[in-house]
Amino acid sequence: MEDSLPGSVPFWLDPKKRAIMFQIAVFAMVGLLAYYLVSNTLINLKKQSIATGFSFFHKESSFEIGESLISYSAASSYGRALIVGALNTLKVSFIGIVITVILGAILGVARLSSNWLVSRLSSIYIEVMQDIPILLQLFFWYAMFYETFPGPRQALSPINGLFLCNRGVAFTVPAANPAHKYMFLSLILACVVAYVIRRWAKKRQDETGKIFPVFSISIGLIIGTPLVTWLFFGAPTKMDIPKLVGFNFTGGITLSPEFISILLGLILYTAAFVAEAVRAGIQSVSKGQREAAMAIGLRPPLVLNLVILPQALRVIIPPLTSQMLNLTKNSSLAVAIGYPDFVSVANTTINQTGQSIEGVALIMALYLIFSLSTSAFMNWYNKRVALVER
Repeated sequence: MEDSLPGSVPFWLDPKKRAIMFQIAVFAMVGLLAYYLVSNTLINLKKQSIATGFSFFHKESSFEIGESLISYSAASSYGRALIVGALNTLKVSFIGIVITVILGAILGVARLSSNWLVSRLSSIYIEVMQDIPILLQLFFWYAMFYETFPGPRQALSPINGLFLCNRGVAFTVPAANPAHKYMFLSLILACVVAYVIRRWAKKRQDETGKIFPVFSISIGLIIGTPLVTWLFFGAPTKMDIPKLVGFNFTGGITLSPEFISILLGLILYTAAFVAEAVRAGIQSVSKGQREAAMAIGLRPPLVLNLVILPQALRVIIPPLTSQMLNLTKNSSLAVAIGYPDFVSVANTTINQTGQSIEGVALIMALYLIFSLSTSAFMNWYNKRVALVER
């Protein structure tokens, strides 16, 4: 009887204790292997008189970067150069994700359209874009840009203030004014208020069944608040118009061919996969749900918002998250067409400093941070929209 007591069983016969011991052993083996690789690498680098560490961050970079969201010159440090590359990668990824989700949603809905032509065109687009490797698409758009548009002196101007040439797309923007800062702050405030109203309206609807016009109120706040702020500051209308100076345009905003090509390639390629995720999510909701909602008198927008989307999002969000991560990681292909993303800047830094291990580690760390951040946000959103079942 005493031998059958749980306390008398040897630890190697207890499944739980044995599993813990195995995990400790594996962890120790991985730690020893990592220690061996790191120490061996450091010894070999020291033998070859190759510097290690990140002290090169403070050294002068001595190379130019074509595009930068912050001030940068060849006299800036390697650390600042890497920040410029990281911001360029973040810019492409963020803009690409936003436009891809919108385009993918439109294509996914269009593929389910009862209109034969709309449905076929959407299907053809999805099939073609999914079957062409993204790197080839980048080369195609980059070559098309330089072959289609003339030089800056013969730039096309379809509308006043917009210029298309092989140096990029230059367009007019509002001239710098203090009012713009307050308009941006008012826009953020309007979004926060709209979010609070949405939560209140949902709680009110759950308790009383009454529907509050959240969408129209939110649109009015998001558009009206910055507009009122603009009028309050005297409605400044001065514009910054691009002008040809020498062989390029100054003023306004100019988007480079490299930026446009990488953005087009990422958006058009990834949107095809997002469209399939949206289509699958909508089709996962049975027709009976839609018919029941319409039978009780709900209008089509309410059917979509209250019945279809809450159920479809459970199917859409997981693959959508994967496509967002793919877009972010595929942005590293920008180096193939000369866009100065983080990989391109890090490669130049490696070539000049010779510290390849640190450079590659930084590239891996940056994309890991971007991927984990995107995944964490989408997982949070997935929990928020998940249906609570009894």
